[in-house]
Amino acid sequence: MRHVPFFRWVLTLGFVLFTCAVGLYAFGPGLPDTRQIDLTVLDEKPDGACRVRWHDPYQDRTREEPYRCDPGRSDLLKAPQWADGGGYGWESGFMLTEGRHRGDLEDAGADTGLGSADVFLLLGAPLVTLGLIGGNLRALPRTLGVRAPLVRRAMGLSSAAARVADDYERALAAVREAGRHADLSRDTGSGPGARLVTALWVLKEAGPSAGETAARGRAIARRLDGLLQDTAPSADLRSSLRAGPVARARAGRAVAELGALLAEAERDGLPERCAQTSVDLLRGQDAEWAALAAATDFARDPAAYRHLLARWAPAADPPPARPAARTPWWRRRR
Repeated sequence: MRHVPFFRWVLTLGFVLFTCAVGLYAFGPGLPDTRQIDLTVLDEKPDGACRVRWHDPYQDRTREEPYRCDPGRSDLLKAPQWADGGGYGWESGFMLTEGRHRGDLEDAGADTGLGSADVFLLLGAPLVTLGLIGGNLRALPRTLGVRAPLVRRAMGLSSAAARVADDYERALAAVREAGRHADLSRDTGSGPGARLVTALWVLKEAGPSAGETAARGRAIARRLDGLLQDTAPSADLRSSLRAGPVARARAGRAVAELGALLAEAERDGLPERCAQTSVDLLRGQDAEWAALAAATDFARDPAAYRHLLARWAPAADPPPARPAARTPWWRRRR
């Protein structure tokens, strides 16, 4: 069962609304152009309600209208302290310079309300925040389940164990193949006999524990391969995020078993033994040097090689006896 990407859709919706708001701000109708002008305050109340006069250059006349003055400005700008000689006060404002209302004052105290862009922005911003925070909180348990170093160690051990098992099987196969075409009593200087001696020398140099190491490597490689399939969601962050809860639970159990198996193998020195045994079994790749070393060692102790041959390549079964020739009926004794 895969998880439902709820917060991903919330984040997507928030980005869509946010993009719409940006588009409306960029390409929608903007605020009209204005310029700041001086206003003569004819009458002013303590709450800021006043009546002002200004010159309208577009209609070339002086106009008077109610206005909202700043009640907190200095008293020196208010009547009768304002030194204009007429007993009026002073204020500044913004006059519209375009559109059919040009020449009018822009009322800073008027409530223009929310536009479409503002609504989209107010809806999109919380959704983006919710998607980011909720998605990260939901992904946190999955990211904590990632055990990439442990999985990499297990993969390395599995590869080394399978490799040493394959190398040992190839060495045994070489001995058995050479043993079918030659023996140690003749032709050990060249030809099939030399190949048999070289194959036996490779196994002899690998040591008596090579077979045990290969067998254990084969067994642990099979166990690791099964566990590594279950621990796939713990291999990296991407796999963990894509896995469902059932797969993550199975991966958690597999990781625990994998850790115990690795600890036991490393405590016994199995990775090092597998690596060293593989190196020993690959000595026969240099055929000329291996043949020379094998011939020298065989001449020193041929009995050991015969013992090894009997152990690793037992004599083939004797050929079946040929049936006796039948006596013609006319020669049979009556």
